Amino acid sequence: MPFVPREAVETARPHVLGLFRIVVGLLFVCHGAAKLFGVLGGVGGGATVGTWAWPGFYAGLIELGAGSLVLVGLRTRTAALLCSGSMAFAYFDVHQERALWPIENGGETAALYSWVFLLIAFAGPGSFALGSVLGPVLKRRGAPATAAEEPAPAAV
Repeated sequence: MPFVPREAVETARPHVLGLFRIVVGLLFVCHGAAKLFGVLGGVGGGATVGTWAWPGFYAGLIELGAGSLVLVGLRTRTAALLCSGSMAFAYFDVHQERALWPIENGGETAALYSWVFLLIAFAGPGSFALGSVLGPVLKRRGAPATAAEEPAPAAV
């Protein structure tokens, strides 16, 4: 196996992370669309959308909405944390009662998505993120680019 210089790995890191975020976000959006609208081979659709069924309908909304934000790289950390939490909830609420191990209870996808989105929440969006394009524009207009840059409330 050829040696890869550390500089090459570090240079590629944000691009690989960005591509990883895009693929994961796209797959999660597809999962939500299948759940809500019965497309892409999904079994959801009309009954789920019309009944506001808990938790499937709301999980589908999170998958579609927050997954879209992760996909385009806008408010990525917050959206990824929401996705991670929803998948952890899905694992413990739906799958864990069936059996202990994910391979036994059908929860591999939920467990994996939960950890993948937690990684994205901590690692950030990487390259190709819409937030990196809009951030400087918002700063020039005087609006805070991220929640961390919002001014603290005035003391009373």
